[in-house]
Amino acid sequence: MAETVDVVVIGMGPGGEYIAGRLAAAGLSVLGIDARLVGGECPYYGCVPSKMIIRAADALAEARRVPEFAGTSTVEPHYEVVADRISQEATDNWDDAVAVKRFTDKGGRFVRGRATITGPHRVAVNGEEFTATRGIVLNTGTDPAVPPIPGLSDTPYWTNRDILRTRSAPESLAVLGGGAIGAELAQAFARFGSAVTVIEAASRILPLEEPEAGALLAEVFGAEGITVRTGVAAHAVSHDSGGFAIQAGDETIRAERLLVATGRRNNLADLGLEHVGLDPKARFLEPDERMRIARGVWAIGDITGKGAFTHMSMYQAGIAYRDIRGEDGPVAEYHAVPRVTFTNPEIGAVGLTEEQARARGIAVRTGIAPLSNSTRGWIHRGQGFIKLVEDGARNMLVGATAAGPNGGEILSALAVAVHARVPVSRLTTMIYAYPTFHRAIESALADLST
Repeated sequence: MAETVDVVVIGMGPGGEYIAGRLAAAGLSVLGIDARLVGGECPYYGCVPSKMIIRAADALAEARRVPEFAGTSTVEPHYEVVADRISQEATDNWDDAVAVKRFTDKGGRFVRGRATITGPHRVAVNGEEFTATRGIVLNTGTDPAVPPIPGLSDTPYWTNRDILRTRSAPESLAVLGGGAIGAELAQAFARFGSAVTVIEAASRILPLEEPEAGALLAEVFGAEGITVRTGVAAHAVSHDSGGFAIQAGDETIRAERLLVATGRRNNLADLGLEHVGLDPKARFLEPDERMRIARGVWAIGDITGKGAFTHMSMYQAGIAYRDIRGEDGPVAEYHAVPRVTFTNPEIGAVGLTEEQARARGIAVRTGIAPLSNSTRGWIHRGQGFIKLVEDGARNMLVGATAAGPNGGEILSALAVAVHARVPVSRLTTMIYAYPTFHRAIESALADLST
């Protein structure tokens, strides 16, 4: 006989843990299932530990700038300091007992295992079957995508999950992929003393962001001694006692360690989606505005294809929670999704890039201003810019990029403007505090009118 519960949550990443905990705290019987760590990628192998490394690396870089501003300094990196902090403060040595207890203390029940949907409202795990009277929430997340490069699978390459558990910075590091994860970790380990080479098949690093962002970061990487190879794809990888050899274009790149940061892949194939009328071979699940994908089934997080961000998963979880509870509330909107690449300078962006806006037939106007247009940027000698993408026909921003010191924080004002569809004419009447980095927004708005 199948055991009956109100809701089954398959995948206890950030959004899954959040919705499962809220539903349990509201008095529903909730079964949470995950074969991996409760809390998901973010606290153990993603956002939190990587930002600890980045914060430490930024401190090293700032200390090296003391002679530029204030006197003399000597910097001696010790990677084990940040490694200790990660294992002790962020990941509990990759043990999720605290996270599991956080959920069960709210009244939920947790089962570790791989779940399969066996029919409408039915889930099997570890040989047991459960009936979910209200429904099933899917939050199965993604895994690192490893390209089928000849020889790669036979080598001890790293993904983000491996590099964030290392106890030492390698003497040299090759990074396959110049997107957000690859760029962040490349710069961080270079600042700890690794000789780093980034290999990106696209024509620029950060290929999904504005071209100006990739150009800025390439300039900074060059100044910091990071080698960048763009427009070349790795076509063979080998490993021996001397380390890795990566064949990229006509060049052989050698490194002690290899980080593969070439994107993410979903976990849908063995989930039993066919039993609720869905395609198990789908790249993403396409939810409606209330996160429903089938009768009695909701999907949230990476598997929806709306952005592989913790904040997206949490946002969607809140919407699904209200729908399961029968509560009114805002439905999903994706026109102002914020994202930040935590390099130095930070690259914060929201909404559409110029290229994406033009592809949609929008009457695009752009405005751009170097961060040095703000007195704060000049004082800090900070590299960066503000770029605005306007729908000229509707007099509103549809996208923006804030690159520079605290770029992700500067982004907040621009994210509000895009989300709330604030008229550009209204933005130009605002008072921008002096002297702040975000005052460069005013200069970028002025550039829209030229």
